[in-house]
Amino acid sequence: MEVLTEQGFAATGIDTVLKRVRVPKGSFYHYFDSKEAFGREVLQCYATYFARKLDRWLLEDNVLPLQRLSNFVEDAKAGMAKHQFRRGCLVGNLGQEITVLPASFRQELESILLDWQKRLAICLAQAASLGQLRTDSNCDALAAYFWIGWEGAVLRTKLVQNTQPLDTFVAGFLAGAAR
Repeated sequence: MEVLTEQGFAATGIDTVLKRVRVPKGSFYHYFDSKEAFGREVLQCYATYFARKLDRWLLEDNVLPLQRLSNFVEDAKAGMAKHQFRRGCLVGNLGQEITVLPASFRQELESILLDWQKRLAICLAQAASLGQLRTDSNCDALAAYFWIGWEGAVLRTKLVQNTQPLDTFVAGFLAGAAR
């Protein structure tokens, strides 16, 4: 995941990955038929990891829902800074490469984003039920808007190598959602 989040899928050769993890090429092909199969497995591992991370932040019952979202954002900002803004979201990175990726990635990426959207919509619905958002808020639409904007903010954060784009996006999202 480190190599793929830093260099991208298309630009990363299997040899680079294998040298990094010290695995012989023959062993790789014993487990994976192709780079595509490997990439899809890494993507699934990332999706599982990130879903758990979202659940940990967004479903924390003893914290108000919008604070949970803010806590997730702060954790993400800290992670990006820790890695000197070289890494981002594997899903977002692959999405930016979609025109050069195997077709099998398109549906997989969309499915993952929809899963994240669903998880956030639950948190936002809780925020609405507690009066943090208007009770008539369309939490599904807000969650879709969040992830679309979030991935752009992550890209911009990597570009400028500071967290200001994430701060700007989240402040705007929260201000708009609270209206």
